[in-house]
Amino acid sequence: MTLLSFRKSRAAAPVTPLSALAGYSIEVMPRTAAAIPDLRALLPEGTRVYIAHIDGTPIEDMVATAARLAAQGFAVMPHFPARSIPDAKTLGDWIARYQGEAGVTEGLILAGGIPEARGAFHSSMQLLETGIFDRAGFTRLHVAGHPEGSRDIDPDGSDRAVMQALRWKQDFAQRSDAQMALVTQFAFEAAPILAWGRRLRDEGIDLPVHLGIAGPAKLQTLIRFAVTCGVGPSLKVLQKRARDVSKLMLPYEPNDLIAEITRARTAEPDLPIAQLHLFPLGGIPAAAAWAARHGGAAAQPAARAV
Repeated sequence: MTLLSFRKSRAAAPVTPLSALAGYSIEVMPRTAAAIPDLRALLPEGTRVYIAHIDGTPIEDMVATAARLAAQGFAVMPHFPARSIPDAKTLGDWIARYQGEAGVTEGLILAGGIPEARGAFHSSMQLLETGIFDRAGFTRLHVAGHPEGSRDIDPDGSDRAVMQALRWKQDFAQRSDAQMALVTQFAFEAAPILAWGRRLRDEGIDLPVHLGIAGPAKLQTLIRFAVTCGVGPSLKVLQKRARDVSKLMLPYEPNDLIAEITRARTAEPDLPIAQLHLFPLGGIPAAAAWAARHGGAAAQPAARAV
């Protein structure tokens, strides 16, 4: 997907460029997906649906969710959190179950949200180095990107380790048969995202970026998630909005952010930003309805398209 065709928006009612939402992906958890009998009533046909593996979630729940979504025609991409996987045998078992029961051939490989490893792995690179994903014939492997840095990876506030990891992932992409891309944490300000994209370009890191965007949600909800997930400098955008009484009670929508990203992407076609990835922090129905409202024909639910 290409972020093109920016349309000038009215100040009072910003419009998200239609092309920006074509081919968007979305993240769910087993419990949030279970609350919706058929996601085809909300999401476009063939949408890539990431399944977040929160530490402690039984693999049985993850696989069952993957199987149900695959049966509904979605491209299923479960998380593989390194620090929650005790050993290579367990990783191989998870992959075999995903493939055997849900036909999964895609995965988001990441360190995971817990501070200490439960076993042999503490990074996505260690999981990839096992070679198990390639031997299993995975066709697509996504890894994490951090436009605002990561205190978990670089406690000193630099981006030294983050950039070193990205160079390693770039090199691994040349050795793997799978297609690779970077999926980022959500942010709320375009400037750090664009600066990071330009840094990747200048460093020769050309992995496509699937840019994380927070879907519509109450401001209080977004601030809570932002603090929990370690969102960096762009958190001040939410804090500024919270001081504006006229906006305090209105749900946040990412229209302005996407419009600015699209404007930059049109001016600089070599920026590696390829498509959008929605974090439905205000709920899957709200995120999908927003996308359908602003994304034109490409963002309409599959059930309506039949």
